[in-house]
Amino acid sequence: MNILRNFLTRCVYALILLTAVLVLNFSLMHLAPGDVADTISQSMGGADQEILDQIRADYGLDQPFIVQLGRYIGNVLQFDLGYSFFYNMPVTELILQRLPATLILVITAQLLALTIGVVMGVISAQKPNGLMSHFVTFLALFGYSAPVFWTGILLLIGFSLHFQWFPVAGMRDVTIEGGFWVHFVDLIRHLTLPMITLASVFFALYSRLARASMMEVLGSDYVRTAKAKGLSVREVVYKHALKNALSPVITLAGLQFSAVISGAVLVEAVFSWPGLGTLAFQSIIARDTPTILGILFFSALVVIVGNLLTDLALRLVDPRVGGKK
Repeated sequence: MNILRNFLTRCVYALILLTAVLVLNFSLMHLAPGDVADTISQSMGGADQEILDQIRADYGLDQPFIVQLGRYIGNVLQFDLGYSFFYNMPVTELILQRLPATLILVITAQLLALTIGVVMGVISAQKPNGLMSHFVTFLALFGYSAPVFWTGILLLIGFSLHFQWFPVAGMRDVTIEGGFWVHFVDLIRHLTLPMITLASVFFALYSRLARASMMEVLGSDYVRTAKAKGLSVREVVYKHALKNALSPVITLAGLQFSAVISGAVLVEAVFSWPGLGTLAFQSIIARDTPTILGILFFSALVVIVGNLLTDLALRLVDPRVGGKK
């Protein structure tokens, strides 16, 4: 009951925060130089003042700021994020079209990084001065230091251009014919390099955190008591220590999953992956304000929901979190 009440309270705070983010994003875009009319006129090769005024009237830009903001918030409450003049379609529909590609990339990269990172972190924590520990430290430092676009370009040069094992860009090969498994294998081939690129940074975080957390837990009193009772190393590590050691990793994974959409922009740009990152990049270049605002709002929504779910998962894994003192 405590968990449910706390979760509902956090939902209320989340709605307030989301509203504040919505107002802030709209205000910053309103303060930026230029508007939709300027962008459309540039794409037309120029326009006179009468046409500019008409465009601004069509988009409601001739209204006071408060009126524009109120109208925008009202539209968002109806799940209407506006209309993209660059793509000539509703922003909500545009985001929903690109969302599956980003989710596939983000979820697979997170699962890969989390699985390998936790396993290698736990193994290296059992022998802090061993060869595996030094190897994990080297991989973590390399993955965390190397920019994702640099890692992606290296992988492209090595495994797409030199060895030609994987496709250079895109999400699928439109020339391939066949059933489900043929297209599934083609998707995996296109997904492999961007997934490894995006996972490299998060692997560094999870492996180091899992190693440090597990070392701390293995030095606690209850672990020493379990060892004194004659339990095997496997039981001590995976039955008693791992559950408590996972709490900070779960927290970080939830926060990183929330923010990974913004981090996927560079990866998607390098591999021409047709997701939200590529959409954001193209919209910024085109100064497509409705689409930019829609992506910012959606990203904020993902971050807030991700934090809520992370907090809930953490409380379910470790009931001591948020408990009464």
